[in-house]
Amino acid sequence: MNSPLQVYAETTPNPATMKFVVNLPLLPNKSAEFLGPEMAGNDDLIGALFRFPYIKSIYIASNFVTLTKVEGAEWYEYMNEIRTYIRDFLEAGNPVLTKMPPAKAPIQVAGQEPLPEHEIDGKITEILDEYIRPAVEQDGGEIAYRGFKDGTVFVAMRGSCAGCPSSTLTLKAGIEQLLKRMVPGVEQVVAESDVEQA
Repeated sequence: MNSPLQVYAETTPNPATMKFVVNLPLLPNKSAEFLGPEMAGNDDLIGALFRFPYIKSIYIASNFVTLTKVEGAEWYEYMNEIRTYIRDFLEAGNPVLTKMPPAKAPIQVAGQEPLPEHEIDGKITEILDEYIRPAVEQDGGEIAYRGFKDGTVFVAMRGSCAGCPSSTLTLKAGIEQLLKRMVPGVEQVVAESDVEQA
């Protein structure tokens, strides 16, 4: 006999996001970020969640969905509604995901060519996967490796990490210090949004 479907909400360090955890795999061994309803399928869970007017973006991985709300909405007003909606949607046998978002293009650094493959890419990815990713996923987010050039590691922050007030501390005091200590040649870590603003 299968155990009943359960969905529970967890707060994250980012007050704009809420993590909804399900006791079954939603997107095993993958993750996806949807920055708006135009990126989602119409008949899947992601598209259905975007029908709530207070949902701004959605990040999904393994057994959780992290939702980012619009400014002015309060989670205490909507948390139970969303939790019940996700449970009912999945219990009805509806699909979790029918359309993956488009792949992100390589990061452009100040008008230069996309970042080339580098020999230390594998080492950086291995460290992020082993030491960083599990902790960040606990908070409903993801740090995705995007490239390395001239001593700088470029990452993308997704889910609860995107726009989180403590993300700079996580990036500089956590990830940057770890990579500088473990990978010769790493001098700094920069988030994708910082590159886009440069």
